[in-house]
Amino acid sequence: MRERLHFLLLNLGHFLDHLFTLIFATVAALALHREWGLGYADLLKYATPGFFAFGVFALPAGWLADKWSREGMMSVFFIGIGLASIATASARTPLEIGIGLFVVGVFAAIYHPVGLAIVVEKWKNTGMRIAVNGVFGNLGVASAALITGYFIDHGGWRIAFIVPGVVSILIGIMYTALMWREIAAPRPPVRVKAAAKVLPADFKALLLRISMIVFLTTAVSSVVFQSTTFALPKVFAERLGGIAMSATAVGQLAFLVFALASIGQLIVGHMLDRVGPRTVFIAAAVLQVVFFAVMPGLTDWAALACAMAFMLAAFGQIPINDYMVGRLAEGEWRARIYGVRYVVSFTALAATLPLIAFVYESWGFDALFRLLALSAAVILGAVSMLPQRLPEPPAVAAPA
Repeated sequence: MRERLHFLLLNLGHFLDHLFTLIFATVAALALHREWGLGYADLLKYATPGFFAFGVFALPAGWLADKWSREGMMSVFFIGIGLASIATASARTPLEIGIGLFVVGVFAAIYHPVGLAIVVEKWKNTGMRIAVNGVFGNLGVASAALITGYFIDHGGWRIAFIVPGVVSILIGIMYTALMWREIAAPRPPVRVKAAAKVLPADFKALLLRISMIVFLTTAVSSVVFQSTTFALPKVFAERLGGIAMSATAVGQLAFLVFALASIGQLIVGHMLDRVGPRTVFIAAAVLQVVFFAVMPGLTDWAALACAMAFMLAAFGQIPINDYMVGRLAEGEWRARIYGVRYVVSFTALAATLPLIAFVYESWGFDALFRLLALSAAVILGAVSMLPQRLPEPPAVAAPA
């Protein structure tokens, strides 16, 4: 029972992590541009530092968790991000809300290097647990527009920050009580590192080649992911006027698209071992090129259907890079590549917001979708250079 509750709370943490980072996307699109008289592009500038914090502070969060306590850091995550969200609700100026979002980003940075590490290490050889945890994160993305849109219509945008903040604090108190024994326990002594394995030269070259493809596609995929998840509420507000007349309706349709798109990860996960990552990745990239290119000019039901298609492909490709790293790298190689991958991903997420603001202000969303089609074409070109099948890591002995 305790283990099940622990796993549930970790999953709720992943849900809240993505929820908190996207509340402002809907608030800016549907409320603040009217209340504060600022353009959508101007408002996005104040969210950018928070996403940089989301990436930059992941490394010190992981280091502190290893030095002190991972379970303790998860308690800090729940309570800290809840307090930061509540404080953000009191913002009276764009600068104040920017500071609040930055602090939210600092605490949000804790989850991936700490919460996911607990899931991977505590329940080994349980791919389904990792998949379930990923779905909770996707549902956090999906629910941000739904929950925020509802609160904008029923109480105002400030409530959209306050209610999730209170919920997170309550979960944090529960988590602390449940895991207090582990939090209070002294850290075990650091184990001496084993000698590093020597990899054959040809496998090192292959690993380097695939790592470069992973880093490139990670950066470009993050641009696609951030552009679609952050901008979709505003896209729907502008283009679904015939079928969405309120903030709640826009949020419901965005939730529907994101939630159904999460199925893409299950489809991809099922196909990776059957046909290999190259074929699956190419299929996901082709779908994105086609539907991003088709999206400009579409409205109402046609725009909704097209958005469903490109989000299905965009969400579906998320686990492919992690799958390739997990298959090819072992030990310190895996940890290093995962670490660099997260830095690349989160940095690209932060850099995307100024891009969205600039493109939207200069040319509108049609230009953004054409840019995303080009980005997907870059991904397609990169993954076409992957081997058809990934080789297994060679069994090698440590040096004498």
